[in-house]
Amino acid sequence: MASRLLHRLRHALAPAEPAAGGAEAEDFPERSELEDDPEGLATRLSGTLSFSSSEEAVAAQSEEEAAGQEPGGGALSPSPAECQGSNLLTRQLQDLWRRSRKSLIPQRLLFEVTSASVVSERSSKYVLYTIYLICSGQFDKAPAALTRRYSDFERLHRRLRHQFGCDMAGVSFPRKRLRRNFTAETIAKRSRAFEQLLSHLYSIPNIRSSSDFLEFFFLRDLQAAQRLTCTGMYQEALATWSNAYRLQEKLDVCNSGHFLLTLAGLVVCHQELDELSTAHCYCEQALQLLGAQDTHPLLEPFLQAHIHLSWKVGKDKRQSEARLQGLQGNGVALQQQPTLKEFLIKETLD
Repeated sequence: MASRLLHRLRHALAPAEPAAGGAEAEDFPERSELEDDPEGLATRLSGTLSFSSSEEAVAAQSEEEAAGQEPGGGALSPSPAECQGSNLLTRQLQDLWRRSRKSLIPQRLLFEVTSASVVSERSSKYVLYTIYLICSGQFDKAPAALTRRYSDFERLHRRLRHQFGCDMAGVSFPRKRLRRNFTAETIAKRSRAFEQLLSHLYSIPNIRSSSDFLEFFFLRDLQAAQRLTCTGMYQEALATWSNAYRLQEKLDVCNSGHFLLTLAGLVVCHQELDELSTAHCYCEQALQLLGAQDTHPLLEPFLQAHIHLSWKVGKDKRQSEARLQGLQGNGVALQQQPTLKEFLIKETLD
């Protein structure tokens, strides 16, 4: 019995044998899960970059020295060659980060692919991605959504590369595949890639304000809403006009002709659905955007609609009446001007 206890004691006090694989296997236990790693995921996850300024680093080092400690909490100091190489890399990263902060805007708008569905038609099969536009830093009560295919993103990427060669030089795009296009893994990777693509494009001022980039988001909604309005499907058209309104509002393009056309669609649909107070509010918003313009083709139709709606809901219409009379005094042929509904039907959206 005593000999057995002595044997156990000697075994417990003996130094532990190193595990198979050496220290590297102990330090990086996840390495075994990343052996088959064609995209270099293990390399990208092996360290963390810090973008703190050099002044902050010097201040932290001074505090440690004043406290009588070695910088880094008593850890072994790297060699001079290692210090020089790491400092050089840190300075390069800091310079790159500062330059990017000057050219890129803070991300106030988030692009999130919330779902993706495989659609099968008679002659084709494709994935339809649903993208939400959400304002960051606050609770967004009315996010805007759109659905796009891989081919839509590819067309946008090709047009922007043709128009903005320098800005698009470093922008990558997920390549087409000969097979496995409809697996969950491929769809998930493309979803994340499309989110990053839209966020990066939105951060570049020239691209953010370009017609190709903006129309990618709302032109299709405007075309669909116009067709529904022309066929008298006002309830369905209203939902599409409203989504196009939110998309343009989040993209901050509320002074464009497309936005005025959207307001015209909202006025017409709310009026046809007997929601006159809401129609009146959108009409007033349009007149505020038009401001002092006297030659815009939508000015007289909005004035006519505002006068009619103001009379219906019991609001003051004298200012609109005076402005309409002023247009007539300037020689504008008011009888030839279409109504808002007629303007929507005739307008061509390319």
